[in-house]
Amino acid sequence: MNEKANENSWIPLIIVACASFIIVLDSLFMNVSISRIVVDLNTDVSTIQMIVSFCTLITAALILFSTKLQDIVGKKKLFLIGVALFGIGIFTAVISSSVIMFFVGWSGIKGVAAALMLPAIVSIISGTYSGKKRTIALATLGIVAGLADTVAPLIGGVITTFFSWRYTFAFELIFIVFILVMQNKISDFIPTESKSDLDIVGAIVSSICLVLLVLGILTLTKDVTTSICEIILGLIVLAIFIWYELKRKRSGKVPLLDVDLFRDKHLCLGASFKLLYNIVISGTFFVMVLFFQSVLQFNPFYTGLASLPFVLGLFIFSSATPKLIGKVNHKTLMAIGCIISIVGCLILSYQFKLDISMPGLILGQFLLGAGIGFIMALSADVALFDIPSESQNNASGIITTGETLGSSMGTAIIGIILILGVMGGISTAVDTYAPDHSGDDQFHQEVYNYFQKLDTIDGQDSIVVNTADIIIQNAMASVMYVLAIVLGVILILTLQIKDNNIKKQ
Repeated sequence: MNEKANENSWIPLIIVACASFIIVLDSLFMNVSISRIVVDLNTDVSTIQMIVSFCTLITAALILFSTKLQDIVGKKKLFLIGVALFGIGIFTAVISSSVIMFFVGWSGIKGVAAALMLPAIVSIISGTYSGKKRTIALATLGIVAGLADTVAPLIGGVITTFFSWRYTFAFELIFIVFILVMQNKISDFIPTESKSDLDIVGAIVSSICLVLLVLGILTLTKDVTTSICEIILGLIVLAIFIWYELKRKRSGKVPLLDVDLFRDKHLCLGASFKLLYNIVISGTFFVMVLFFQSVLQFNPFYTGLASLPFVLGLFIFSSATPKLIGKVNHKTLMAIGCIISIVGCLILSYQFKLDISMPGLILGQFLLGAGIGFIMALSADVALFDIPSESQNNASGIITTGETLGSSMGTAIIGIILILGVMGGISTAVDTYAPDHSGDDQFHQEVYNYFQKLDTIDGQDSIVVNTADIIIQNAMASVMYVLAIVLGVILILTLQIKDNNIKKQ
């Protein structure tokens, strides 16, 4: 079947988008289900967090290897293998009777499946559609991700709170069955390389590199020294990988990754956008959930409701993007999105207080999500502006790697900023409300201990309440300023987009 045979039908897009939908859905379902999984499987939060981290490591380690397998096995076949494995992993997690069984299913099998699916999602879309249709299709993937962000906290919160966490994951199996039943609607893509072209050494070196980088990022909030060493080692291995891949290509052999693609300005920009906006999204979800559950004591369902303005802004504006394409260029839309999100961050920077109500956070959250919606919808299309069809599989791996690293970095980096904000807030609060204790390390520690137990803060005297309030405001303000800086970097990068290079139909 010709690769462009289904270009006039949106059915392939719907099928592939379902895979993108459940991948986003699954990670958010885990966020709202952790406390119930801990009780049901008789484990602890640290173990579940380790399982989540291990899943991320598996996926990251196999991304580039999976990208090359598309050329050897075929992108459709590899995608369907990933979907089937995803279903097996989720089913194993649903019926888990122990934490080990859950680890094997959700982290092991599903982690491998996600690595097979993620690059194939982008490359199937770019291989099926071209021109403006490809732009719309890639934007739709962003819309679907926004939709998953919107419904996951609500669906997951309701099912987990009133039924069981197992049903949240079982819900994903409906989409797995749909994809497998409808697979014939996806075009067949002929493999372009043979098994003898597989770069085993490159695959091993790239896996070591990505594992070190992601592990360093994930441990950033626990052991900064070890984390920095892991990241430095990862960068050294990355340099070795690039050197080896260039040497392999120049000797006439097929590299695992054509690193010459990094000379393409738009690919680098698009991958950077993916990395940076995922830092903002994952960082935002981290602090929002922490504030709503730890400070305001919301259950999973109310946490989902409280986060709704952010995800609605994300969904509505990413949904509007395809209609604006052709009327407004990519550079302008993404720059506007950055400015809107920065305004949202600045509004939120002074609103996180002990006495804040949900309505007080609506505008800031909505604007932050709305601006990111534009960026999310157009990033992949920017990356593929000038990429020839024979290099799109490699490009999809680069894009997906940026996305994976960004998601990992968001929580870790924002976690560090939050800790620093807390410590800075303690000094400011003590100087303001208890100047006699300035420089008193023991008193500072007592205040920090109160902060760690904010669920009982209402029972404390007014000085402690005021001190905790200042701590929260300073910490959350620091986070919002950092997110605004990241968005500012994206804004600067958008100015480098050359819209005249877009091939329009």
